Amino acid sequence: MTLLSVKNLDVSFHMTDQIVHAAKNVSFDINAGETLAIVGESGSGKSVTALSIPKLLPYPMARHGVNSEIWFDGQNIMPYGEVLMRDIRGSEVGYIFQEPMTALNPLHKIGKQVSEAYRLHHPRASKQEILKRMTDVFDDVGLLDLMSRLDAYPHQLSGGQRQRIVIAMALVNRPRLLIADEPTTALDVVVQKRILEELSELKVKHNLALLLISHDLTLVEKVADKVVVMKQGEVVESSKTKTLFKSPQHDYTKHLLNAQPKGVAEPIDADAKAVLKVDDISVSYRVGSTWSFGKAKEKTVLQPVSFDLKKGETIGVIGESGSGKSTLAYAITRLTHSKGRVLLNSQNFSSADKTELKKMRSDLQIVFQDPFGSLSPRLSAQEIIGEGLSIHMPSLSRDERDKKIVDAMRSVRLDPKDRHRYPHEFSGGQRQRISLARALVLEPDVIILDEPTSALDLSVQADVVDILQSLQKEKKISYLFISHDLRVVRALAHRLIVLKDGHVVETGEAAKILATPENEYTKLLVEAASL
Repeated sequence: MTLLSVKNLDVSFHMTDQIVHAAKNVSFDINAGETLAIVGESGSGKSVTALSIPKLLPYPMARHGVNSEIWFDGQNIMPYGEVLMRDIRGSEVGYIFQEPMTALNPLHKIGKQVSEAYRLHHPRASKQEILKRMTDVFDDVGLLDLMSRLDAYPHQLSGGQRQRIVIAMALVNRPRLLIADEPTTALDVVVQKRILEELSELKVKHNLALLLISHDLTLVEKVADKVVVMKQGEVVESSKTKTLFKSPQHDYTKHLLNAQPKGVAEPIDADAKAVLKVDDISVSYRVGSTWSFGKAKEKTVLQPVSFDLKKGETIGVIGESGSGKSTLAYAITRLTHSKGRVLLNSQNFSSADKTELKKMRSDLQIVFQDPFGSLSPRLSAQEIIGEGLSIHMPSLSRDERDKKIVDAMRSVRLDPKDRHRYPHEFSGGQRQRISLARALVLEPDVIILDEPTSALDLSVQADVVDILQSLQKEKKISYLFISHDLRVVRALAHRLIVLKDGHVVETGEAAKILATPENEYTKLLVEAASL
């Protein structure tokens, strides 16, 4: 039985100076108990199409074509106003938003947020009834242990727990259609696998129709029954999953299927010297009371880690969320307090005073996970990339400074003509390249890359990996590459460090570990990544 039928959907955004057509003549059907995936690169119209179903677009700036129809359970809901749509949203159609930290209110406890979603559609429900429903839905999404922590705030949960809370909010009213917009984008492979398994079980248990929005074709192949491929707002191909992956018809579909990070790390010079030495770096935080009645306890989140990074070498750091990967990066760069020693080009980086540290920082740069969050919205691309030059090379003339900025942009395949634009005017992949150009402009010996491709389309991922490989070959830069995406790690890393709960559980040559892991936890990571 067809639960949802989208027919001739057109979506346009009417700005003050232009009209943007985001979706054009989109049509598809979803049956109860079926999973349909919409795939495509950023800007292809996936999310706009999904948001049109519960009518969550910014109206009246967003408008639909006169022939657009959305049939849900035999009713055309396109003409419905806000009052009628409120009865459908949440109760009949659940929506899992892409970024759980943004979807959850940071000022409200998780118990309040989940119960509120239920209370809106069941205003006469008793406290006991609400608690029973929350217990059931927490059990469904594997969060029964959080029933004792309903007073926790979103920031006190892990990424996987926050994603499950968002799923619980979408499921608490037992909707018949669940829309999941990139539900596993920023999660590590093990948590990804768990959440996908849970969604598949829930679909069967409650006969849900699932609309999955994703750019990850590996994920889609595992869970979807049918696939719709979108490009620039239009459907270019639609078929059953097995058929599409076995014999894609459209060139764009073939491009997406082939857009995987390729190659392996090239061997480094046999006599390459270590540019970064890390000796017993560990990180601990004080927890509990700091009053004089008792000394605050220390919680060690990163046990001692040691390694040497050679010139032109890439060391990959892998592990689940909370394993200590980013903490290691911040400890090395002195962005968090740590114990141990870091030597950069044989100089003691960890004990350098402010004057020495300022000189040394140009040789050790970091690219953060979220490019939009790490780029100032008030600065142009040129100002962002050139900011380090004004600090570390203040004697440069304006022309010399501009030349370095242009060269850095070209090295990451950005058009220098766009250097006067602001971060919000670039795509996610372009913003990540700006972050990389900002690090490269100082010509560092070492770059620490913290999940630089986690939120990017596969084709953009492949492009960024190709850029990193080319730069390393040309400039002999050393990378410490932190990632949960083992396909990207395989293409870049010479050696691997595997972290679990702050402990190093395995280390060695990347190719050997990914082919024949020895530690059980590493085997779990490799299996979850389907390498």
